[in-house]
Amino acid sequence: MEQSFLAYLRGRCRNLPQVTVGIGDDAAVIEPVVGQQIACTDQIIDGVDFLSAEHALADIGYKSMAINLSDVAAMGAVPTSALVTLALPKTNATRIAGEVYEGIFEAATTFGIAIAGGDISTYEGPLAIGVTLLGHVPTGGAWLRSGASVDEAILVSGAFGGSLAGRHLRPIPRIELASRLRELVDVTAAIDVSDGLSLDLDRLLAKSDVGCELNVDTIPIHEDAIEMSKTSGRTPFQHAWSDGEDFELILTMSQADANKVLSQDVGVRLSQIGKTTSRTGLWKLENGRHERLSPQGFTH
Repeated sequence: MEQSFLAYLRGRCRNLPQVTVGIGDDAAVIEPVVGQQIACTDQIIDGVDFLSAEHALADIGYKSMAINLSDVAAMGAVPTSALVTLALPKTNATRIAGEVYEGIFEAATTFGIAIAGGDISTYEGPLAIGVTLLGHVPTGGAWLRSGASVDEAILVSGAFGGSLAGRHLRPIPRIELASRLRELVDVTAAIDVSDGLSLDLDRLLAKSDVGCELNVDTIPIHEDAIEMSKTSGRTPFQHAWSDGEDFELILTMSQADANKVLSQDVGVRLSQIGKTTSRTGLWKLENGRHERLSPQGFTH
């Protein structure tokens, strides 16, 4: 199965200049990058991150790439190449691998990524897909979680909540937004929202040793959260606060830069939801008093 499938992959993979030698050798040969090298890896497993009996395998393959692309976007970087590892259930392994790779190829084509190599194996277990994504920061330094200072604006892209209605399988990595923001403003800290808006915001603030004062009414709530709230017993805000797998960006920058970027079209909805403060933790201002908020989301 492995050799025939590798032949199929070699036939499907595009030749891109960032990879000199790709699938079929003992290791890939990847060209040096300009600026800082970025690397991230993530694995998704049947029954935890998706349900192969309910979700299209191509969508699952796309998700395996997209979640790594979201991490690259959160670093303010450009993706270049990927290594993909498939652990396949023995039954129908070739069919599963082929359908999963359709989604992987779709993401790779959309974002100009070369599939440089990886590994394929079968075992008595569930489908698992691991992707290692490489990228680079062409100019300046990577955006980190630790760069925020007091009295900076907190911005978010997109809208939040209700991703389990299906959006979690086809998230939109904010690669283009990150490139656009790098041209326009100085982003001081960033993180992508994988485990929950409040939980990931709290992680960024903790790394920067600051807190925040939020205007919770400005948090953009996705229509999926509103729809799910009709039967979930939770409010749309609760879904937006903690559902996770939105794969949007949380960004900090000076208020002047925030005003600049909010006044123009950057291709994606941006919203200011608050500002950083010297008082650590998550806070909202209610009737002139500060009320502490509890971060919630998925903890691995």
